[in-house]
Amino acid sequence: QVQLVESGGGSVQAGGSLRLSCVSSGATYSCMGWFRQAPGKEREGVARIDSDGSTRYADSVKGRFTISKDNAKNTLYLGMNRLKPEDTAKYYCAADPLPCGSWNSPPHAAFDYWGQGTQVTVSS
Repeated sequence: QVQLVESGGGSVQAGGSLRLSCVSSGATYSCMGWFRQAPGKEREGVARIDSDGSTRYADSVKGRFTISKDNAKNTLYLGMNRLKPEDTAKYYCAADPLPCGSWNSPPHAAFDYWGQGTQVTVSS
């Protein structure tokens, strides 16, 4: 059974840091990523990592967020530094058995599997 379970969300002040984790099971994934969705807004891509280790980030998080994975632990991470109030959202882990495609693909078209999300709240 495919399962993605996120953890690590919470409430922090602006300028703070958090690290999200996503433990995966049930399948082998080639492309994994993090998305976020704020109330009233569309789900947007934050970062993704391909099977060769290549990464891509949204412009809004470049230089502040780092995506990484530990294959031995089946865990995907998102390190978030210098958090801003506009980073407040529910963050979702996503995975797909195929290599990463276009960054601009609709989220649910690009990734077959999704976690339930973890809330990140950044106060000013």
